[in-house]
Amino acid sequence: MQLTYFDSNSWLIELGGKRILLDPWLVGDLTFGNLSWLFRGKKTSSHPIPENIDLILLSQGLEDHAHPPTLKQLDRNIPVVASPNATKVVKELGYTQITTLAHQDKYIFENVIEIKAVPGSPVGPTLVENGYILKALDSGLSLYYEPHGYHSQTIKEFSPIDVIITPIVNLKLPVVGAVIKGEKNALEVCQWLKPQVILPTAAGGDINFEGLLNSLLSTEGSSEQFQKQLQENHLSTQVLEPKSGEKVALDLKPVISY
Repeated sequence: MQLTYFDSNSWLIELGGKRILLDPWLVGDLTFGNLSWLFRGKKTSSHPIPENIDLILLSQGLEDHAHPPTLKQLDRNIPVVASPNATKVVKELGYTQITTLAHQDKYIFENVIEIKAVPGSPVGPTLVENGYILKALDSGLSLYYEPHGYHSQTIKEFSPIDVIITPIVNLKLPVVGAVIKGEKNALEVCQWLKPQVILPTAAGGDINFEGLLNSLLSTEGSSEQFQKQLQENHLSTQVLEPKSGEKVALDLKPVISY
């Protein structure tokens, strides 16, 4: 398994001989509803859009997961697996091969990779977006992704999972509290799934953030603190924090997880 981080929640996952582009933000700025005064992300370094993408995987319909400027740059014929909310975005953009997964739905991609949707992050009072469990059917290597740190207890049945991508720090707003939940939630999911490796997402990369919302955000925790928490709880999980654009080849011991 090889992983390349492209800032925020964007990853290239190379698993089972397939190249999966996850929640890509690769070009342009990041805003929500074109309200740049409220929040705006600007990349400080650029990377070429990866070639030979076999699948686009979208966990949410919000711009930091289904980023319209990026999706407009990609080939509309690339197959997409998406949450119901993200499906609306790619349909409007003219993508031709879309598989929509509700919670607990499963999809086998080209008889090589199993993708299972699990409950993920709440967005608003009624909508819960997707997390995903990916498994290579030949090696059994598995990966779990949830970008905001909301982990459903239903994933316990899939333990052990080899790799987790999820936040390990908290991002907090006054009054509201944590909007990105790392620390305690990340430790708990490691206790459930016993991963060999955990990689942080959502709060990293070569990005400058500005706007009213960003001025109110505060961060709690660090990779070093989280590694110490893992050791104190007798977990052998290794924290890896790749640099933007850096491909990391994971040295994993195959274990059939479910």
